[in-house]
Amino acid sequence: MIIAVASGKGGTGKTTVAVNLALALSGQPVFLDCDVEEPNAALFLRPTITQREEVGILIPEVDFDQCTACGRCAEVCAYHAIAVAGRNVMVFPALCHGCGSCTLNCPEGAIREVLHVTGVIEQGKAGAIAFAQGIMNVGEAMAPPIIRQLKQRAIPEDAADRVVILDASPGTSCPVVETMRGADVVLLVTEPTPFGLHDLRLAVEVARDELGLPVGVVINREGIGDHGVEAYCAAEGIPVLMRIPFDRSIAEAYSEGVPLLEALPEYRERFARLYQQIQRTGMNVV
Repeated sequence: MIIAVASGKGGTGKTTVAVNLALALSGQPVFLDCDVEEPNAALFLRPTITQREEVGILIPEVDFDQCTACGRCAEVCAYHAIAVAGRNVMVFPALCHGCGSCTLNCPEGAIREVLHVTGVIEQGKAGAIAFAQGIMNVGEAMAPPIIRQLKQRAIPEDAADRVVILDASPGTSCPVVETMRGADVVLLVTEPTPFGLHDLRLAVEVARDELGLPVGVVINREGIGDHGVEAYCAAEGIPVLMRIPFDRSIAEAYSEGVPLLEALPEYRERFARLYQQIQRTGMNVV
């Protein structure tokens, strides 16, 4: 089972939930930190990294001895990553999505693809947990290709028989969509405030309405704000699978990089029940 843990906004406790859910599971769960712009799950899981690989996208490189500057490459590029001006052909790597259209459509065969490194993928172990994370290089613009390659390399073939947790980046943009794609269920972490409700609505639209994925909600910092999130979930038929109270001791543990299950052992059973809830809430999960 593949569980994507996401949130409409930052600071809701998404990584806290993802990390402690993984720690509460028996067997050999898999944890992927897909927040490649700011991965921080490793601060809590403290994995031993055993593999490191550079990844990126394939961008066009033009052989000017063969190029006739016909302009066909620029015509087929949907992202305007290649332009032809007179006899000059210019490539803009920051705009390129690595689709390969220019290479396939060049009538002279004057374009080949070369790897443009945009980040790295690291893999290792955190106890019984198989851990992997993507780290995007500073200055790069596109996270989805790294997330896509992270999932291809780190999600095992027997994922149907194991629990795979994907810790998404905050928000509802392309990196989050790429993380959610292919998941069995999306666990949305929110807080009971108007701001939290606003962004929860957006996250539900992406996960459930656009991608067709079953969703469940974890309400963090219960006891602050109002009851708007509860009312919304009830009206939309979205199960609230767990509530975590607004508790100073939880914040103190987080600030020291200590997992909640280590600081407050009673939460181990609560997160184990969360996983059982995910299995039993009728969200098309077995």
